[in-house]
Amino acid sequence: MRLAAALIALLLSQPVLADGLIDNANGYSFDGKGQLIRFNGVLIDGQGRVARLLDRFEKRPDKLDFRLDVQGRTLIPGLIDAHGHVMALGEAALSLDFSATSSLVEAQGALRKYAADRPTPLWIRGFGWNQERWRLGRFPTAAEIDAITPGRPAVLDRVDGHALLANSAAMVAAGIGAKTKDPPGGRIERDARGNPTGVFVDAAQKLILDAVPAMLPRDRDAALAKAQDILLSNGITATADMGTSSDDWQVLRRAGDGGRLRIRIISYAAGVPTMLAVAGTGPTPWLYDGRLRMVGVKLIADGALGSRGARLKAPYSDAPGQHGLQLIDDTRLRNLMSRAAMDGFQTAVHAIGDGANAQLLGAIEELAATYQGDRRWRIEHAQIVDPADLPRFGKNGIIASMQPVHQTSDRLMAEARLGSARLAGAYAWRAMLDNKVPLAFGSDYPVESPNPFPALAAAISRQDAAGQPAGGWQPEQVISIAEAFRAFTATAAYAAFAEDQIGSLAPGHFADFVIVDRDIFTTTAPDIRGTRAVETWIGGKRVWVAK
Repeated sequence: MRLAAALIALLLSQPVLADGLIDNANGYSFDGKGQLIRFNGVLIDGQGRVARLLDRFEKRPDKLDFRLDVQGRTLIPGLIDAHGHVMALGEAALSLDFSATSSLVEAQGALRKYAADRPTPLWIRGFGWNQERWRLGRFPTAAEIDAITPGRPAVLDRVDGHALLANSAAMVAAGIGAKTKDPPGGRIERDARGNPTGVFVDAAQKLILDAVPAMLPRDRDAALAKAQDILLSNGITATADMGTSSDDWQVLRRAGDGGRLRIRIISYAAGVPTMLAVAGTGPTPWLYDGRLRMVGVKLIADGALGSRGARLKAPYSDAPGQHGLQLIDDTRLRNLMSRAAMDGFQTAVHAIGDGANAQLLGAIEELAATYQGDRRWRIEHAQIVDPADLPRFGKNGIIASMQPVHQTSDRLMAEARLGSARLAGAYAWRAMLDNKVPLAFGSDYPVESPNPFPALAAAISRQDAAGQPAGGWQPEQVISIAEAFRAFTATAAYAAFAEDQIGSLAPGHFADFVIVDRDIFTTTAPDIRGTRAVETWIGGKRVWVAK
């Protein structure tokens, strides 16, 4: 024992080889047991990784390539968005954005100005409309935008990406008419005479999107650059890209080849064919110094609440004849998950309604007997869960990949769609943790803002920016700030098989961190909501600074 102690003391006394030092920080990270720890300095080695965390009284190396005194500001591990859509974020930011509009009239005005300011290209693309926010009580229609866009096809995506509004010119270009049938897993909204009104839900969107001209490569490169700027400015240093297409992968590879891939992107392919075409026989290695990796596949079991596509066990309270959409049957779901698992790919399956969650839980329970080991089956969103199914999440290594801001955005809509009696298992973060379920947080950007700090505030308060509802919505589901922060860092990394590289500032991990303008661990939810990133660092290098 004495010899072992002497050896440890000798090792600790040896100088640490480091190229840089971030000093005088109010630092937070996690230890190997997932517990929050404090530190004062970060030594960074020549590979852009953490060499050691220092307390206030430890000796600093004499020779360094750089030393930055952050003057007591709070330094935290880089935040990881466990569920986002990278290219969609950039494309939405460069197109017509309806997310801030509060009425149909306001949206019509935005469309009119956008069309007038941009006579080219011919097709108009927009994103972010939400009939619930507009308090419209129904979907918008093509007739309500036709006069604004005469002769120009317009395709406007709903905020959740599970429905779109097409004007008459777009429907003509796509060959859509009264005789067009609803595709499996999709729905065309129609008027009393059976004519399409312009709204296409889930799989029906493809009928329109197939007619939309493809973006030029330079425009897609610009979209990626814009998305990276947005993410880095919000303190996001890594993200899971849920639904990477083959074209998306080429954009990411071009950026990597050109040294323009600044953020870390963990890719989940848009379907098994894309997964096999890109990665082949197993997850790719980390590329571009840990900037890019394809680790699995994204599947979609149902739609979204806003478009009544989420699959429910019982009918919608505000649409008694509808249960939502089952986008994949039981046999095909199991076959696709099995095909991924046999080559070591991870599966991440979108499931919002309690019916879809139950379907996916059943598939995992059946497949887990065959594909044993560390599979980390991911259920994306897990928004509406039958309370009887919550304990099932705690088995078979399932990860609940959830988005706190959906709870504050969807609260009133969820009450209308399901009624209060069916919401006991809705957005149930506390219940997930109590059932020993790893909880990974994200935003589902561009459906929601990628800013993680309002999400942290929502997680610990169950209240929106206005402090509503008083006392929090289903306050028994709140979690602590340490638990919420872990879900945005260490567990988000674990959820993507990246915990050996990112997620905490442990020695050997990449030196990815954010300097923020306040201490999020010693303040209130409203104050956390207003937190801003001051600097974002990836691999020991500053990649973004607030202006």
